[in-house]
Amino acid sequence: MKEQGSISIHTENIFPIIKKFLYSDHEIFLRELVANAVDATQKLKRLSALGEVKTEINPNPRVEVAFDKKKKTITITDSGIGMTADEIKKYINQIAFSGATEFVEKYKDKGDEQQIIGMFGLGFYSAFMVADHVEINSLSYQEGATAAKWTCDGSTSYEITDSKKKEIGTEITLHIAKDSEEFLDEYRLKGILDKYCKFLPVEVKFGTKEESIEDGKDKEGKTKYKSVTVDNIINQIQPLWTKSPSDLKDEDYIAFYKDLYPFAEDPLFWIHLNVDYPFNLTGILYFPKIKNDFEIQKNKIQLYSKQVFITDEVKDIVPEFLQLLHGVIDSPDIPLNVSRSYLQSDSNVKKINTHITKKVADKLAELFKKDRASFEAKWDDIGIFVKYGMLSEEKFYEKAKAFGLLKNLEGKCFTLDEYKEAVKDNQTDKDKNLVYLYTTDESKQHAYVQSATKKGYDVLVFDNIIDSHFINFLEQKLEQTQLKRVDADTVDKLIQKEEKIESVLSKEEEEKVKGIFEKAINNTNMAVTVESQGVDDMPVVITMSEFMRRMKDMAATGGGGFPMMGDFPDSYSVSVNANHSIVSKILKAKKEEEQTTLAKQAFDLAMLSQNMLSGKDLTDFIERSVHLIAKN
Repeated sequence: MKEQGSISIHTENIFPIIKKFLYSDHEIFLRELVANAVDATQKLKRLSALGEVKTEINPNPRVEVAFDKKKKTITITDSGIGMTADEIKKYINQIAFSGATEFVEKYKDKGDEQQIIGMFGLGFYSAFMVADHVEINSLSYQEGATAAKWTCDGSTSYEITDSKKKEIGTEITLHIAKDSEEFLDEYRLKGILDKYCKFLPVEVKFGTKEESIEDGKDKEGKTKYKSVTVDNIINQIQPLWTKSPSDLKDEDYIAFYKDLYPFAEDPLFWIHLNVDYPFNLTGILYFPKIKNDFEIQKNKIQLYSKQVFITDEVKDIVPEFLQLLHGVIDSPDIPLNVSRSYLQSDSNVKKINTHITKKVADKLAELFKKDRASFEAKWDDIGIFVKYGMLSEEKFYEKAKAFGLLKNLEGKCFTLDEYKEAVKDNQTDKDKNLVYLYTTDESKQHAYVQSATKKGYDVLVFDNIIDSHFINFLEQKLEQTQLKRVDADTVDKLIQKEEKIESVLSKEEEEKVKGIFEKAINNTNMAVTVESQGVDDMPVVITMSEFMRRMKDMAATGGGGFPMMGDFPDSYSVSVNANHSIVSKILKAKKEEEQTTLAKQAFDLAMLSQNMLSGKDLTDFIERSVHLIAKN
C-alpha cells in the first residue's frame, strides 16, 4: 500500500506558526512526544484491563528515547496502543483532532483508572520545531492490523506506506534540522528529560548506565562488586505526591525534598494535598528555611499536569504569599494554553488557589495548637509567610489572627490578643490609644530601647524585610492602636501620659538654649526643640518622625510607599532636655564659644548614638572630647 495526500488544515502556514509561536521553547518537542508515547502506553494498559485486547502485550511497558549523532536522528519508541493507517490519517493528518479526547469520551463510563495526558492533538507537530523530516512507524494492537509508515517533510504533503514493524506500538523518528543540531547532544537531551519527564507514570529509558552489584565474596570473606551495564530509567513512575500520606514517613518527605532541591536545608514542615472534589489536586508543599532573602526564593513550586512538568510559574494557581514555598502541585483540572506552557484563567484556578490558602492556614493552626513551643521556635523562618499572607489575603488573615505572632526583645512570642492584654495597662496613652513600641535594629537603636525599657515599656522586634508593610497593616486592623519605633520621638512623647514633667528653665532660658543649639548644629534639616524631660534622660535626642521613617522604609523595600521619599533629604527633630545638668552647664558658660562647643558636643553624642557621625565630623568630635577631658 502506498498513499499520498495533504494534511487537513486551514492554512498553508501551520508549520511556521507551530515552530515560531505555538511553542515558545523548542525543547518542548521532547516533552510532547514522550508524553504522547506514555499516553499511548496507558491507553493500551487500560484497554487490556477492560478485556478489549486480544493479543499478548508487554507486561512491563516503557518508552525509549534514543539518538544517533551520525544519522542526525532522535527516536521515541513506545509499546502502546499503536495506530492503523486509517487512524494515522485521522489523528495525525487532521491537526487539532485530539485522540486522547476521543478516547476519554468513549471510555469515561468505565472508570478512569489510567490518566491520559494528550489534550489538544497538536503535541506531535512540535516535532517540526526541530526536524525537517519526520517518520511514524506504527502497529496497532487491533487483531489483524497491518503496520503503517507515515512520512512528512514539514510541508502539508505526506505519504503512508505499509511497514514491516512486528511489535505493537509506535516509533517516531525525527531527522533533525541543521539549526537544531544542539538537540543531538546526550547531556542536552538528558537535561530536557530530567526537567519534563522525571515523574511520568510509565518508565522512560534513555541509554544505559554502569552500576555496581555484589559479586560473591573474596578469600577474606569480604563482599566483591562488579560493574554491569543496565538500562538508564530517568523517571520515578510513582512520585511521592501520588501516594497516600498514611503510607509515608517524615524521612520519605525529606528525601523527596532533597531530590527536588539537592542543596537546600531540610524543610521546616510540609503539607500533603489530596483533593478529588470539586476538582482533582495532589501535591506536596514544603515550608523552607528562609528569612529575609525571599525575593530570590520565588518560583520554587513545580506545576505538573498528570505527572508531566508544565512550569514553575504558578502565580495564578498559588496565592502570591505562598509562592515562597517549595514543592509540587499536580492537577488535570488546571486549564493550560494549547502548548501546555502556561495557565489560562478559569474558575477552577480560583477554586484551587482558595483551597491551597485554606489548607495552609489549617496546617499552621494545627501546628500552633499541637505544639506551640515548636511553632514559636520556627517563627523566625515561617513568620514571613504568615505576615505576607495576612497582608495579601483577607481570608488567611481571619484564620491567622489566632497563630500570627508578635515577638519582643526578650524573645517572648504573643498572639495579637495576648499582646494587647500584656501591655494595655502600661502602654495606653492619655487619649486612650494603645501604643506598641518596636525596634528594627536593637544595636543601632539601643539608647532609645533603653529609655523605653526604663519606663517599663515592652519593645517588639520588627526586623523582617516585610515588616515595614506589616506595621501599617496592623494599625489598620487593630482598633485604637498605634505602632511607634522607639527612636521616633522622645520616650515621654512616644506614649504621652496625663502627668507632665515641669521644666527647670524659664521661657527665656529655653529660647536661649534653642538658639545656642541651632548655631552649634548649623543644619536646616535639624529642627531644634527644648523639652522638659527626666533628669536621667539623655541631654539631646535625635529622632525622625514615625511617618517619615515608614515612608522611607516602604520606598526602600518597594511598593506601598512613596518612591520619591528616597530623593528627599532626611529631616530630623533634635530634642534638648531642659532638665539635664549639661544644659544648665551650657547656660552657665560665660563665653559664647564655650556654649557652642558644649552644645555641639552634646549634639554629636546624640548623633553618635544613632550611628550618624562619620568622616570629619567624627574626627572633630574625638579631638573635642580629648580637649574637654584634658581641660577638666
